[in-house]
Parts: sequence; structure tokens; C-alpha cells
Amino acid sequence: MLDWLTGYFMGWFAVLGLSTLLFALRRGRKPGPLPEPLPRVSILIAARNEEAAIGRCLASVRALNYPAHLLEVLLGDDASTDRTRAIAEQVMHDYDGDFQCVNISDTLGFARGKANVLAHLARVATSDYYFITDADIAVPPTWIEGLLPYAQPGVGTVTGLTVVEGPRLFDRLQGLDWLISLGLVQVVSDFGVPVTAMGNNMLVTRAAYQATGGYEQLPFSVTEDYELFKAVLRQGFTFRNVFRPEVLALSLPIATVARLLHQRRRWLRGVEALPWWLQLGLVYYALFYLALALLAWTGGLALAAQVWLTKMVLQGLLAAICFRRLGRRPPLELLPVFELYTIFLTAGLGAFRALRLKFDWKGRVYK
Repeated sequence: MLDWLTGYFMGWFAVLGLSTLLFALRRGRKPGPLPEPLPRVSILIAARNEEAAIGRCLASVRALNYPAHLLEVLLGDDASTDRTRAIAEQVMHDYDGDFQCVNISDTLGFARGKANVLAHLARVATSDYYFITDADIAVPPTWIEGLLPYAQPGVGTVTGLTVVEGPRLFDRLQGLDWLISLGLVQVVSDFGVPVTAMGNNMLVTRAAYQATGGYEQLPFSVTEDYELFKAVLRQGFTFRNVFRPEVLALSLPIATVARLLHQRRRWLRGVEALPWWLQLGLVYYALFYLALALLAWTGGLALAAQVWLTKMVLQGLLAAICFRRLGRRPPLELLPVFELYTIFLTAGLGAFRALRLKFDWKGRVYK
């Protein structure tokens, strides 16, 4: 047993160490120049009962550096029962660009939920570039000119970065979790392996979107962004993931542990659609704490503590590089608590998956 565990941890640390080294050495793809003349672009935002967040989101859209007369902002009001629409119209009053609040009252084809909202908005959009974000996101002023240069011929999707930001310890742990995960995703993406796209910070070209038939023609999924991403790739388009401060969006945190588990269970549906070898790698990565418990039982607490400390050091190094690459201070003081957060999240998601519980998202329940 001890030999097996030794081999497991050697492999685990080799993968994390190599990933950290590759990320530290990466130069990334250089963006092309901005198109001349600057094109008109569409910003698509799905909203359902977002009165607490939509003002912040739209204020960040108003603050974009991109010329307002070239922006078409489309907000899809998905049967909200609160003041989402009223607040949105108030914030966007006298906006120099085009703003339209689209009432979503019917469904298109197979689309449901957010996918249905985006299907409607894509039909209304008049530009060749769809910039998609969420109501709980504040995009940076450089968002459009940060993503647009990567939408070169043949590229269907361009994905930016999103990190959670909030004052509570729980909020900061979510932020650390997001950025470490996105750093690892970037390493794989830089080798041309399509892992995922994020529907809260994504550019999709009209050509790529229409080639798929749109959301109304895609199988329903609670991870609609990944479903679209796969469909775009099947049509022969490529992708870009951009790890740069110019495209760093800020997400409001999930308020409760229960809501966080529902969010991550939804994301897990996307993970379950990944290629088998990537799924196997993620399972290998996630078994760390079970293997650590077995090591404490067979090899003693002191040896297990050394292995755990090694993990924190390596993970802290990756976190430091990720945060500093974006000009942000790495919260390394959170690493011990982050371990407890990760253990709880892993166990909670495992129970959620094993019991096949339904999950609630935006007031809608999915199996």
C-alpha cells in the first residue's frame, strides 16, 4: 500500500510541478492588431431576478473604453419578478450606444434557461461579434479591445478570465479557487487542447455561432457555454483562451455554501462531457485527500503532514504566479484554510453526485 501511495504522490506532484513550470515560462499567443476600422460589436447579457447585481454589470459596460456608438448592448430579461428591468433601464438612460432590454417570453427549439435567452439575443444582434457576459459580472474597461484582436480568421471563440471578488473569507477562497483552476486550464489550452469556455467572459463570432445553428439547435445543457464551445469546434473553428489583465472580469461571490455546491454541481456536468483522458486526469487529481488519509493510516501522521505541506507550497507557487501575472496580490495567507475549503467542496460534490440530487439554479430545478 505504501509503495502504491508513494507512486501516486510522486505522479501528482510531478503533474502540478510541471504545470506550474509551464505556466511560469509561458508567453502566450500574441494578439493581432485591432481591426481597422473598428467594428460594431454586440454585448449579450442574460438576466433573471438580478436586481442586486445588474446595475454594477451595466455600469461596467458604460465604462468600456470602446467607442459607445459601436456598442450594441442587449439585455435579455428572463421572466424576472423583481426590478431587474427597471434598474437596467435607469442605469442605461442616455447611453451613447445602443441599448435594448429584450423580454423573453417563449422558448426557441431545444434552448432552455440562459441558453434560450442567448438564442433570442443572438437573433436580435446586428454585429459580427457577440461578447457574452453575466449579470453578476463587472467587465474591465479594456474588455472589448482585449478579446477582439484574438478573433482572427478561423477562430470561433475567445475566452477571457474571471475571478471572484468579495470582502468575506468565503469570497476570497472562491477567488483563489477560480484563479488556480484557470491557471491550470490555461496550461492545457496553450497546447491546443480544448478544455472549456466561460459564458461569463466570452467572445463568439457570428459566423461560428450561426454555423452551429444557434442555441435553439443544440442539445439542452445546464453548461450551455461548454455546449456551444463544443459545437463551434465541431464546425472546424479554433479557440483562444486569454490570460491577461486586460480581460479580467470580476464576479460577485456565491453567498452560501449550498449555492456554491449547486454551482459546482452544474459545472461538473460540463466536466462529465470532457474527453475520457481529461476526466481520468481530474479524478486522479481529486483523489489526493483520500490518498493522504490512507498515507496517514499506513505511513504515519508525520509523513502525511510533509506531503500535505509540499502540496500547499507547490499550489501556493502556482497561485502566486497566477495572481502576479494579473497585477494582483496573491492571498497566500489563505492557503491553509483553502485546504479545508477544498476538502469540503470535494466531499460535498461527491455526495451530490452519488445521491443524484436535483440542483437549483436561478430558481429553476434540473435533474
